[in-house]
Amino acid sequence: MPKPAYHILVCTNQRPPGHPRGSCGENGAMEVFEKIGMGIEQKNLFGKAMLTTTGCMGPCSMGPVVVVYPDGVWYKGVKPDDVDEILESHIMNGKKIERLEIPDEMWG
Repeated sequence: MPKPAYHILVCTNQRPPGHPRGSCGENGAMEVFEKIGMGIEQKNLFGKAMLTTTGCMGPCSMGPVVVVYPDGVWYKGVKPDDVDEILESHIMNGKKIERLEIPDEMWG
């Protein structure tokens, strides 16, 4: 297997219902993860992109959170309908999706 150019991380952390911080898991993160995995296969991106689930990455209220490295782009509120755009625009063409990006101001 060749070294992938991109590593896609999807937070799938699941907190109990009603937890004040919320969680990516309760906002459909597993659906996003599964759709990215299927998209990598369907678009023949093996060797270009690697997919991994993570625990909490911090911005829980903005989830599901998806991070693309080595670019260090953090996406917020990712829905299954956003996956094809992320794969085609970012992974295949190197162009981040600004409407989904967590703003730099959030990091302080």
